[in-house]
Formats: sequence, C-alpha cells, structure tokens
Amino acid sequence: MAAEQDSALRELEQAVREIQDRVRARHPQGERGNFGVTLPSLLPLLHSRDAAEAKVAAIGTVNPRPPGLKNNLIQKWKRFVARVLDWHVREQVEFNRAQMNCVQATLEAFNDHNRALEAIAVAIDRIVPLLPDLEHRMGSLESNTGLLKDRATELADIAKHWHEWRKEWERKLAINETQFLRSVADLQSGFSHRSTMMEANFRDIAKAQHADFGGALARANDDVQKRLWADLDRIRAEYETIIHSELRSVRQKAFAAATLPPAAPKDDAQHPYDFLRFAERYRGPEQYVRRNFENYLEYFAGKTRVVDLGCGRGEMLELLKEKGIPVKGIDGDAESVAICKSKGLDAEEADLFQWLQAQPDGAHEVLFCSQVIEHLPPLELPGFIRQCAAKLEKGGVLILETPNPECLAIFATHFYLDPTHQRPVPPILAAFHMEEAGLGRIEVKRLAPAIDSMPSLASLPADFREAFFGCLDYAIIGRKL
Repeated sequence: MAAEQDSALRELEQAVREIQDRVRARHPQGERGNFGVTLPSLLPLLHSRDAAEAKVAAIGTVNPRPPGLKNNLIQKWKRFVARVLDWHVREQVEFNRAQMNCVQATLEAFNDHNRALEAIAVAIDRIVPLLPDLEHRMGSLESNTGLLKDRATELADIAKHWHEWRKEWERKLAINETQFLRSVADLQSGFSHRSTMMEANFRDIAKAQHADFGGALARANDDVQKRLWADLDRIRAEYETIIHSELRSVRQKAFAAATLPPAAPKDDAQHPYDFLRFAERYRGPEQYVRRNFENYLEYFAGKTRVVDLGCGRGEMLELLKEKGIPVKGIDGDAESVAICKSKGLDAEEADLFQWLQAQPDGAHEVLFCSQVIEHLPPLELPGFIRQCAAKLEKGGVLILETPNPECLAIFATHFYLDPTHQRPVPPILAAFHMEEAGLGRIEVKRLAPAIDSMPSLASLPADFREAFFGCLDYAIIGRKL
C-alpha cells in the first residue's frame, strides 16, 4: 500500500514538474545563468492583463441586484439604457480590446525575448569550457592579424577597384549597347532606304535601257536602211563608171581604128591582152592618174620644151595642156597614140630609143617618163638614161616614176600583175645610173603610201612598217649639170 502511494506521489510530482517545465518554457523568468543574468518576471504583467480582460468583459453588463419588481424595472431600464448607449460605447469597447491585444502581443514578445536570452545563456554555458582553447587560438590568430589586415586591405582595394571598374564597364556597356542598337536601327533604316532607292534606280535604269534599246534599234534600222541605199547608190555609180569607161574605151578604139591606116593584123604573141582595158582596171581611171601627176607641176612651171616619154592614154599631156604648158607625147603603141590624138593632144608613135637618138643634144627642158623603166631590160636602162641626159639642156630635168621595190607589198600586189614588167629598179640603182649619165641634184620622192590601200598594215610597228611597207611608187628627179 505504501509502495503504491509512493508511486502515485512520484507520478504526481513528475506531472507537476512537467507542467512547470512547460510553463517555464512558455514564460521563462526569475532564473540565473552561469554569468549571473536574471530574467525579468512577467507574472505581474500577466495578473494585470487578466484583471484588465475581466474589466473589458464587464463593460456594457448590468450589475446584479436582489430579485423583485423594483429590481426588474431597474434592470430593464439599465438594459435599455445600455442598448441605447451601445453606439456611444462601441468605439471605446473596441479600443479597449485592441489595447488588450497589444498587451497580449507585448507579453508574447517579452516571453520570446526571455526564451532567446535563456538560449543564449545555454549556449554560453556550452562555450565556457572551450574558452582556453579559443584563447590559444586567438593568440595564434593575433600573430597573423597584420598579414590578414594587409591582405584584407589589398583585397578591399582590389574589390574597390573591381567595383569601380565594373561600374564603369557596365556604364560603357550600356552606352555601347545603346549606340549599337541605335546603329542597328540606323543601318536598318539606311538599308531600307537604300534598297528602296536601288529598286527605284533599277526601275529607272531598266526603263532608260529599254528606251535606249528601242532608240538604238530604231537608229540601227535607219542606219541599215541608209547604208543599204548608200551601197546601192555606190554600186550604181560604180557600174555607171565602169559602163562609161567601157563605152569611152570602145569609142576611143573605134576612133583609133578609123583614123589609123589599115595594117597587118597584130601578132597575138606581142599583144596577148587589151592594154587599154588593163590600164583602166588596174592602173586606175584617167582622173586618178591625173590627180597623182599634179605632184610634178612644180617642175614644169615656165617650161616650153617638154616631152612625155611613154605617154600612154595621155593623162600628163591633158594636165599640162590645161595648165598652158606645151608638151609632146611619145609612145610605141599606135592605139594609145591614136587615143591621145582623138583628145586633141600632140602625140607621136615611135620607139623611145630611136626617137631619142634622132633628137639633137640639149634640145629639151623636161623629160618625163612614168611607169616605163620597169618594162625595159635591165641592161638597156643605163643607155636609156644616158640618152635622156644627153637630150636635156643644161639645167634640164629628168623625171622617172616607177614601182618602189623597197616596199615589199608591191611584189604581192602591183608589180607582177603586169606580165610586161621586167624587174623593179631600186632608187639607189636609178640614182647611180643618173650620176653616171652626168645628172646631179638628185632627189627621190616616195608616192602612194601602202597603208592607204592596205589598212591592215596599221597593225605592224611603225618603224618596221616604214622600213619595209612604206610607199608603193617613187619618183627620182635629176638635173643636168
């Protein structure tokens, strides 16, 4: 029995201690730690709070009185007055309740403060045994304090500069981003404007090119038509010229046949082709030859005794006659002499060597011989020049015109075209023969540049072209000393 009572007593004590612990844990107060810290007691504040809450709960209630009719009337009147004044005291009641809530919150805060202090005291109690070790460690730490301060100062300086650098970098980054976005916007607007302008320009260019193409096509069509009609006119003029030349040759031959006495038929071996027709086609029309002979007029000025040796169709005779210069023509072809006579020119049929031998020495002022010496055998040329020199008066002039062998082009075109040509006479050889014949003050004139009739020579170097493809003909002029 006693054991049971002791057990029940211990259980009761245990329950009381648990309740006290819970109360202390909720409202710690009045205890001291190892350092002598005493927590403030909150019991007076709790009692004051409970009393205030009792008063707050009693506001607006009617005080109890002994029962009875009078009491009932008084109680009813009080309740009526309380209900009437309820609007007046409602704000006061709410204010009182708010004050009580504030007191309750303050009490809870103090409880939390006391619990925190108690936890700090417990932590300090746990730290106290470690103080010797901490003091030892603090001693070692104090030795590194200077180094740590230096490092801390350095790190602080680095951190400061890093913060400043980062701040400046962020500022510049923001500026760059703004400028970049602005540049992108400007580029985008510029690209849009430029693409629009390019499209407009392309449309304008395409329209202009279309108009130019249309205009060029129309001009080309007109040009083709003009060239076609010009070619037709040129072809008609050429055919008319050829027909006129052929008719003139026919008339000249007919006149020559009518004026010449009847003779034996010509040997075909000596006359294998029509010389007049050949000269018309390959030497050129008479107007062309006369135009080239105008280069020699200065040598005939004021002369009265002039002879054209090998006068042919009489181009030089006609030219000098028009200039009022007396001139006589000598040719070995009867038909050519007849044509000259048909034009009213002074011409005589004779062999050149025989005629020169029959002339007295010093009888003539100018002897002209064009495109003849290349027909002579090479060994007869020196004698021909000596006879011409002998028949000239002192100061008389001998003019010889012949193809120029210094121009290689004549061998591919002009020289061998005439089957009666013997061999070309170089200017140096002709000058030598003139000097041997007693002629002096010799000059050479090169005529008919090859490039005029052969435009393809323009592709050659100028010095090479002048040396080997200069002039097709030359004239050598010598004066009797």
